[in-house]
Amino acid sequence: MKKLLTHLDWLESEAIHIMREVAGQCSNPVLLFSGGKDSLCLLRIAEKAFRPGRFPFPLMHIDTGHNYPEVINFRDEKVNELGERLIVASLEESMKKGSVVLKTDDEPRNKYQSITLLEAISENKFDCCIGGARRDEEKARAKERIMSFRDEFGQWDPKNQRPELWDIYNAKVHNEENIRAFPISNWTEMDVWQYIERENLSLPNIYFAHKREIVRRNNTIVPITNVTPAKSNEIIENITVRFRTVGDITCTAPVESNADTVEKIILETASTSISERGETRLDDQVSEASMEQRKKEGYF
Repeated sequence: MKKLLTHLDWLESEAIHIMREVAGQCSNPVLLFSGGKDSLCLLRIAEKAFRPGRFPFPLMHIDTGHNYPEVINFRDEKVNELGERLIVASLEESMKKGSVVLKTDDEPRNKYQSITLLEAISENKFDCCIGGARRDEEKARAKERIMSFRDEFGQWDPKNQRPELWDIYNAKVHNEENIRAFPISNWTEMDVWQYIERENLSLPNIYFAHKREIVRRNNTIVPITNVTPAKSNEIIENITVRFRTVGDITCTAPVESNADTVEKIILETASTSISERGETRLDDQVSEASMEQRKKEGYF
């Protein structure tokens, strides 16, 4: 009897095709891996596309120096498990070189990742970065092509992108130009969680409900850490939260939740009407145009 393909089968097949197109068309690609749920799905796609051989590209993480230790530990464990090569491009190294200059010591570092990323691309001569961005995350992401062209300065112009008719992708670039490839661009947050459940993928434990000290600031839950301490007039609470997305501590907020399993997270995701970045990324809440501007400057 012929097996009927599910929507996850179709999405997985498309992602495998895109990743193989990158490997076939690009001379020196790299896969961006932070330890988060989206990049974890990319790793599984890469396994299905290229195993039992080694990946035809290394992995790379742009480390701000202010990442959650649970995620960094998981990142390293996963890379060791796969036996692949990880390049860690450090924003703090960019600060030492003087290419990143913070206005204040406690300024959020997330927006400066573009500089470190472009430096790593130039240093390693990468012609394509494979990322886990999805079109449902926010408006600027929805303007991306699957193969998103960047000029020789690393800049993105949404009006200067190539057509992708009939799923024909063009990853050809001149020297110093770059492609950002997004194999799971057509996935949603729900698809990601359903895929994680289907593939039984392990995750950093902060994705699941746990107790954490927080303060409530500007209608957002802010975790108490050495990077984000409570202000003198704020009340510290110890509540049950989980993270929908993970990134730099200064811009990633948890949500109140009792979902301590993937199944419960799927049910919770089905009932929410707020996008994951809209609810949990503090830097995106400042301005709707902030992400688009950062992308034009070279951001993921």
